[in-house]
Amino acid sequence: MKRFYLAGISLFALTVLATGMLWTSQPKTADAHCQVPCGIYDDAARITRMREDAATIAKASKMISELAGQHNAQAINQAVRWVNTKELHASHIIEVVSEYFLTQKLKIVAPGADGYDVYLKKLADHHAVMVAAMKTKQNVGGNHVENLEHAIAALAKHY
Repeated sequence: MKRFYLAGISLFALTVLATGMLWTSQPKTADAHCQVPCGIYDDAARITRMREDAATIAKASKMISELAGQHNAQAINQAVRWVNTKELHASHIIEVVSEYFLTQKLKIVAPGADGYDVYLKKLADHHAVMVAAMKTKQNVGGNHVENLEHAIAALAKHY
């Protein structure tokens, strides 16, 4: 009986310890936007951040090209890290356009209504940024980054 009692206490202690470790090891911050029109984010800041993301993609593409063909472990490690960085920043641009601008800022205009042509132009400019960002994920060439920068500049005119 004493053995079962000790085993039960030990199991309980391990459960408490494991739960405590899980609670203390989890991140304490959450980076998200609630998609409620709270008004605390500004459009210019989103555009600036997308431009910074594009500059990071340009740097990553340059570094990947410089590291290409090297067969040592350090170069391969760095190339992988730059690819991951490029992917992350391109994904961030797509996320900002889709989850901030398209869902919260671009208001739908019905066909035939006043402003419909402007709405279509805005929609096309948002789409162009997302496609250009996707192309930078798929390619390393500088012209893809330039296309992204031009698309962001065109989008910025709306805000």
